[in-house]
Amino acid sequence: MLHLGNGGETSDTVTINISNSHNDAVSFERKYSRSQTVNEFKVKLEPITGGSAGTMQLELYSGDRLVCKLDSDSRLLGSYPVEDGMRVHVVDNFQFIQENVAKFELSTEEYDKKSDSVRSFLRKNKLGKYNEAEMAKLEEERKRQEAEDQKKIDETAVGARCRVTTKGHPTRLGTVLYKGELEGKPGLFFGVKFDEPLGVNDGSVNGKRYFDCPPKYGSFVALKAVEVGDFPPEEFSLDDEL
Repeated sequence: MLHLGNGGETSDTVTINISNSHNDAVSFERKYSRSQTVNEFKVKLEPITGGSAGTMQLELYSGDRLVCKLDSDSRLLGSYPVEDGMRVHVVDNFQFIQENVAKFELSTEEYDKKSDSVRSFLRKNKLGKYNEAEMAKLEEERKRQEAEDQKKIDETAVGARCRVTTKGHPTRLGTVLYKGELEGKPGLFFGVKFDEPLGVNDGSVNGKRYFDCPPKYGSFVALKAVEVGDFPPEEFSLDDEL
């Protein structure tokens, strides 16, 4: 697929930046053929990033916005919406050919002086943590959510009936038997004993017990997934069975 370049001329190449998940270095303005396959493109990225074509995953960014993933090795690079100035981010474990890549250990001060790093790019374009207005907005939202969660914890009594709705599970009824923090986990949680064996534990997690219930009847659930209210246990009779 040919694209119009400067002056309306057709161009089979695209100029993109390359970054990787191993370090913050960015390789700026490298030209690549749109007619090569994604796998061929990955091979060319090996000496630049230290990753392996067989395991690396590629993400296409416009600024700090993820456009798409280059997720098919057999597709042509040009079949994706890649344009000049975009950035391809390489995600890999970087253990396969690491020994062939020069390593540089930089101090924080030395790294801050580099002009070809992701940090420099973000700072220059006031993106991510370098966008003060955006960071202030995120911090305000974080504090609001913390206050809302704490209020929900304070207003919920141990022994309260609840309904739990989480992705991948049916709606479950149960009783709140714990509320608060979990060791080694950020945030606040409700410990719920379900009416039926639809949980994942017995009131303990990572060897620490928070409440007691039979195996598979307990779970620790994020506050947003729990609705406290008048939810009496469902009653079943033989008439309900066929």
